[in-house]
Amino acid sequence: MPPPRERPPFVADERTQLVGWLDTQRAIVHYKCEGLSDVDAHRVVLPTSPLMTVAGLISHMRWTEHGWFEVLFLGGSYADNPQYLEEPEDADMRVDEGVPLAKLLDEYDRQCQRSNEIVAAHALDEVGRHPQFRSAQATLRWMVIHMVEETARHAGHLDTIRELLDGEKGYY
Repeated sequence: MPPPRERPPFVADERTQLVGWLDTQRAIVHYKCEGLSDVDAHRVVLPTSPLMTVAGLISHMRWTEHGWFEVLFLGGSYADNPQYLEEPEDADMRVDEGVPLAKLLDEYDRQCQRSNEIVAAHALDEVGRHPQFRSAQATLRWMVIHMVEETARHAGHLDTIRELLDGEKGYY
């Protein structure tokens, strides 16, 4: 179930505010997908960026959550994450035509829940553990802030794509 579109409290501890802003952006991602058909979720609206579809972005965000929190922070395996493939380029954004948007959103939600569990279980000052990647040297705080930025940026992409698809507008 997607998080509610509510901003975090004005006065709260750092973790509550960071995760609150991340969850708010994740909820906006869901909002941009509401009522969208599976056909439109896969429709290309930017000819020079054929992977920049709603389906492609949802897939990318799911794998980005996995990459930052499970791979880089926890030091887990990246074998199943298409972001780590050398070929094809942008493999994490390549989604087969028949994959329903609801399935992609469900996978994204499960990954976000897992990310929140990881954040809740560790100190924000802890650094990542994966020995193969320089980015793993970042603190969990840095990673959460980065994910707020990453998710908000792609929510903006979804906003534009949605308007090009069917004219639907709205931020919050």
